[in-house]
Amino acid sequence: MDVQPLSTLGPAALDAVSDRDTGLDSIRTDVEDIIDRVRTDGDEALHEFNRRFDDVDSDTLATNAISGAADAIDEDVKHALEVTIDRVRTFHERQRRDDWTDDFGGVTLGRQFRPIDRVGAYVPGGSAAYPSTAIMTVVPARVAGVEEIAVVTPPAAERNPVTLAALDLTGVDEVYTVGGAQAIAALAYGTDSIPAVEKIVGPGNRWVAAAKAAVRGDVAIDMIAGPSEVLVLADGTATPKYVAAELLAQAEHDPHASAVAVVTDEAIAEAVVDEVKRQLPELSRSDIIREALANDSSGVFLADSMAEATAFAESYAVEHLVVQTADRTAVVEAVDSAGSVFVGEYSPVAAGDYASGTNHALPTAKAAKTTGGLSVDTFVRSRTIQELDREGLESISEPIVTLAELEGLDAHAESVRARLE
Repeated sequence: MDVQPLSTLGPAALDAVSDRDTGLDSIRTDVEDIIDRVRTDGDEALHEFNRRFDDVDSDTLATNAISGAADAIDEDVKHALEVTIDRVRTFHERQRRDDWTDDFGGVTLGRQFRPIDRVGAYVPGGSAAYPSTAIMTVVPARVAGVEEIAVVTPPAAERNPVTLAALDLTGVDEVYTVGGAQAIAALAYGTDSIPAVEKIVGPGNRWVAAAKAAVRGDVAIDMIAGPSEVLVLADGTATPKYVAAELLAQAEHDPHASAVAVVTDEAIAEAVVDEVKRQLPELSRSDIIREALANDSSGVFLADSMAEATAFAESYAVEHLVVQTADRTAVVEAVDSAGSVFVGEYSPVAAGDYASGTNHALPTAKAAKTTGGLSVDTFVRSRTIQELDREGLESISEPIVTLAELEGLDAHAESVRARLE
């Protein structure tokens, strides 16, 4: 990893940095075959895929292993989960929307919000522990008022006790041990064991992402989550050790992760590269990190000005934006497109990943240009409501009739006239 001047990158190089490949096209056909098999053979296919992909013979798909799981783990771990759940719940409770109505001269209008009835949450698992994802998907759904939450998580010979404890503490009572594209298919179309849901949420590997893309015409989804991304904006006041730590933290997620720093001070940029090289050998996932840092979409870049840096950041539309600059407010205001923003040297992305209270399920691959992360809004639908009295209808009858007739919809116009004759 070397420092590259941002201004010297040609269009092809800039595209290579900015265009993060999710890798879904290469597996699309295989994913569709898995989905078709689940739709046709249901539970039989799920059991077969558990054996083939996870080397687990599953007698049943539903599990009651979460009951009491929180009491079976160390007290300090349980306390960490409880604190995190409480903070995530508190933050998301601020996102609740209130119904409203108002009178507009005999026309009473309003908007109402109702939770989705049944959702499915994908929680990565197997041999690895992702209790934070259990919290980030289930807690907002509960806050929104969703009554039925089905969790799918990959099977394992030994289920991870911390993930099970997190599911226990969040109050989930419906958990199925199936993972990958087949789990998404089961949630979307249902099987004898797993009733279909109305919306699927939660991150996963590229097989999960590709499956969500394939079923979204038949069931709602939250987003297509790609590999993790971070962009650090730094100036001469930044601490190179902290900037490097952010790059390494996101790079350890996945060989396809993107870790970028754009720095306006050459000495700081060089020091960041040195810090990356110093810290890297000490990390347990150093092989994964090296692969991620070697990606075309990772690097340390020198910007001529903060204006150039923020313009790049806005175009990049990153999942995690870290701001380590003297004028933090101006920099944050200059970049609208980011999944979550971490301001100042004491705001690591890890805070949002776990216990600050914000959600870590965030848009990737430039999706921050048009959408935000998982929230209470993900789990509610809105409807408008109106009630007109005669005077109210009379007050707007002329534009209704005029526009209806203009569009050739005589019955629309007549439905108004009939009431006012």
